[in-house]
Amino acid sequence: MGMIKRKRCCNCKRLFIPDHRNRDRQKYCNTPECQKVSKASSQKKWLRKPENKNYFKGSENTHRVREWRKRNPGYWKRKSSKSQNALQDPLNGQVTDIKENTNNFAGIALQDFLTVQPAVFIGLISKFIGSSLQDDIARTILLMQESGQDILFYQPQAEGGDHDIKNSHFTRAGP
Repeated sequence: MGMIKRKRCCNCKRLFIPDHRNRDRQKYCNTPECQKVSKASSQKKWLRKPENKNYFKGSENTHRVREWRKRNPGYWKRKSSKSQNALQDPLNGQVTDIKENTNNFAGIALQDFLTVQPAVFIGLISKFIGSSLQDDIARTILLMQESGQDILFYQPQAEGGDHDIKNSHFTRAGP
């Protein structure tokens, strides 16, 4: 294995190790000041070329920019941090096939409340299980759904039945 060849920065004159993918062309070190000088230098070099002299001037280039802006609306607008999603897949709501008369429920149904405030629901589960990992939350939601279906679709058995709290899906250990 050969020695790593160091180069001298064209701006600050310090020795630096160039990036291995660009070692033959890199002339500036990675300090912010030297990177600004590098950018200014490359822009000057680009503008010195004859084909780039009037790149930003004239009606032809104005038309080119207008067309690009039409194809890329909102490109220059900042994205708000609120619109960015967390590094997790969204949890999708589940469709239920209940065909019974539910007019005897007082107030709003639980499902309606949960679809309005999914962040509250996810936060509650996260606090309840002591984990904010998506897999743990999804596993818990599945167990809670199974337990809820056991409660909603409870059908008493002729001899005592087998649906009690000790046998629900939610109290089961593991996935």
